[in-house]
Amino acid sequence: MAIPLHRSVSLLAAATFVLAAPLLAQTMPQPQPQPDPMVPAIAEPVDKPYVGPVKLMVDLSDNARRVATVHEEIPVAKGAKELVLLYPQWIPGNHSPTGPISKLGGIVTTVDGTRVQWVRDRVNVYAFHVPLNAGAKSVGLDFQYLSPVKRAEGRIEISNEIADLEWNEVVMYPAGYFARQIPFDTTLKLPEGWKYATALETASADGATVTFKQTPLNTLVDSPLYAGVNFKRVDLSPAPTDIVHLDVFSDKAEDLEITPDELAKHKQLALEADKLYGSHHYDHYDFLLLLSDKVGGVGLEHHQSSEDGHGRDYFTDWAAGVGGRDLLGHEYTHSWDGKFRRPADLWTANFNVPMRDDLLWVYEGMTQYFGNVLTARAGMRTPEETRDVFARVAAGFEVSPSREWRPLVDTTNQPTVSQRSPVTWVSWQRPEDYYTEGELIWLDADTKIRELTNGQKSLDDFAKLFYGVYNGSYVTFTYHFEDVVKALNTVAPFDWDGFLKTHVYDLHPAVPEDGFTRGGYKLVYTDKPTAWIEKAQTAAGYADFSTSLGFTIGSARGGNSGGGSMVGSVYWNSPAFKLGVTPDMELISVNGTAYAPALLKKTILDAEKDSKPIELVFKREDKYQTLAFDYHKGLRYPSLQRVEGTPARFDDILAPSKAPMPSM
Repeated sequence: MAIPLHRSVSLLAAATFVLAAPLLAQTMPQPQPQPDPMVPAIAEPVDKPYVGPVKLMVDLSDNARRVATVHEEIPVAKGAKELVLLYPQWIPGNHSPTGPISKLGGIVTTVDGTRVQWVRDRVNVYAFHVPLNAGAKSVGLDFQYLSPVKRAEGRIEISNEIADLEWNEVVMYPAGYFARQIPFDTTLKLPEGWKYATALETASADGATVTFKQTPLNTLVDSPLYAGVNFKRVDLSPAPTDIVHLDVFSDKAEDLEITPDELAKHKQLALEADKLYGSHHYDHYDFLLLLSDKVGGVGLEHHQSSEDGHGRDYFTDWAAGVGGRDLLGHEYTHSWDGKFRRPADLWTANFNVPMRDDLLWVYEGMTQYFGNVLTARAGMRTPEETRDVFARVAAGFEVSPSREWRPLVDTTNQPTVSQRSPVTWVSWQRPEDYYTEGELIWLDADTKIRELTNGQKSLDDFAKLFYGVYNGSYVTFTYHFEDVVKALNTVAPFDWDGFLKTHVYDLHPAVPEDGFTRGGYKLVYTDKPTAWIEKAQTAAGYADFSTSLGFTIGSARGGNSGGGSMVGSVYWNSPAFKLGVTPDMELISVNGTAYAPALLKKTILDAEKDSKPIELVFKREDKYQTLAFDYHKGLRYPSLQRVEGTPARFDDILAPSKAPMPSM
C-alpha cells in the first residue's frame, strides 16, 4: 500500500532527528548530579519535662524462644502532628552506637487505639515517625526484642534458667527531650517461679508480675535486671549507711555455694572501696552476678549496680579464676569513675546523641588501675598475682610496636571506629589500649605522687578529692582534662599537664614502666612460667608464645575451634610475622612431631642450647608450610622482680588500706 505524502514527510523528519540525536548528545554536556535535600533533622533534646509518664510493659515469659514482648503507652503533646520515637543507639558503657536495633521485630503503632503505620526516618534508622490526627492523646507501641538464640548472632542474654534484661533493648522514647525528663512507669512479667534483682525500686509484685516505682528514662536504662530460677542474695554492706548486695544467679543451684573465705573477700572489696573513695553515690548498690556457661559473660558498669558475668565455677573452683577476679572491682569502681564523675563530652542528654570518648584513658584506664588495686587489697588476688597481671600487660606492649604510629588518645576512638569488633593485628592496630596502657600510666602517677610527698600522699588522695565529693548524690558530675590536672596538682604539685600529655596525646613508643621502677620493681623474663597463669591457659586450651616466637595458640577466652592448634594472634614484626605466619593458620607439628603445647615449650628451651632452627609445620586452607624459626632466646615469661634497696611503693599500693572508715 502506498504511503501518503504527508506521512512520508513526517517519517523523513523523524529519521533526520534520530540521525542527528547522537550529534546533539555529543555537543550538549550531561548535567552533573546534585544531592537531594536532606530530610529534616530529628529534634534536638531540650531540658524540659515530657507531657506525662510513659507506660512500659515487658514480658519475659517466652524465655524458651528468647523473646521479650514489649508494649508502651506514650502520651502526646496537645496539638502535635507527629510523634518521633527513638530506639537507644549510644549505650553508656559501650562508648559507641551499639544499640541492637537489628534485633527488633513486629513493630506496630496505634493512635488512640487505631492502627497507624509508622515510617522509619530516611537518615536516622533509629528514629520512627508516627503521624498524629488532630486531638490525639496517646500512641501505643508494640514490638518484640529477639534476643540471640545462637552465639553466632551475639551474646546469649536469656536461657532456660537466667535472663539479663537491659532496658535500653526493650524501650523506645519520645525524641526532643532529655532522658532525665521522661518518666517511666514500668511493669515486668517473668517466667513462673523466677526471682529478680535490680537497682530499681519495686512498687508491687503480683505473682510473676512486678511493677517498679516511677523512674526517669536515664535511671531506668542505667538499672538493668537479672532474673532466674537459681538465686542467692548476699549482704556485703561495709556500713549501715552504705548498702551493698551481691545478687547471684546461676545455671544450677549448687553453683551458688560460697565459702566463708570467699564471702569475706567480697565483703572486703566493698570495705576497701569505701576507704578509697570516702563516699558512695547510690542509695544501695547491687552486684548483679551471673554464673553461667550458657548466658554470655558480661562486665558493664551502672551507677547503682553492675552487670557481671563469670563461668558457673566462679565459687566452686575459686583457685582457677585468678585472671578474672578484678571484674567486680573494676565495675564497682565505675560507680565513682565513669558514672558519678564522667567526662563532659561523654555525658549526653539522651541515648541518641553521639558520645565523644577522648577521656576514656581516665574513665577506663584509672578504673582498670583501681579495679586491680582494690582486688588485691580485698585479698581476691595476692599482691604477687596482681604484679603478675601488670607484668603481662607490660610484656604484651614490649612486643607490640603500635605506639610508634598511634598515640594512646586515638585508641579512645576505637569503640566508634570498629563497634568493638575484633581486629586481626592487635599488636599493630592497638584497638583499645586506653584500658591497659592507661593502668600503667596511673601506676606511674601513683608512685610519682608517693615519691614527691615522701609517702605522705598517693593516688588514693586524688580519688577522695576527685570522686568523693557530693557524698550520697548520684547526679552525674562532669569534668574536663583541666579538672584532672588541677586535682592532681592539689594533691602533689608537679607538671601533670605535661606528664599526661606526653603519655597520652603524644607518640610514646616507650612502654610506660616507670611505675614499676619507682615502685621498687623491674620487669624481667625467665624460662619459668607463672603457675596460676599456666594452669588457666591450659584449662582454656590456650598457649602463649608471644614473647618468644611471636604468636599464640587458641583463644584466651577458651572455645578454640581448632582443637587447641589454631593460631590466635601473630605479633607484628615478631619472628612468626617475619616468616609469614598469619592468624588463620593451624600449627601441625614441631620438628616432625605432632604439635602439643608442652612439646613446643620444651623445644624452645632446648633451642637455647644449640644453633639448630625450630621447624614448625603450619596448615593454611589445604596447603602445608614448613617454617624454620632461627630462635634461641628461650620462653621469656614476664614477672616483676624486686629491686632491693629501693622503696617498695608497689607493695604499699597493693596492701590493705590503713585509712579509717569514712563517716557517712
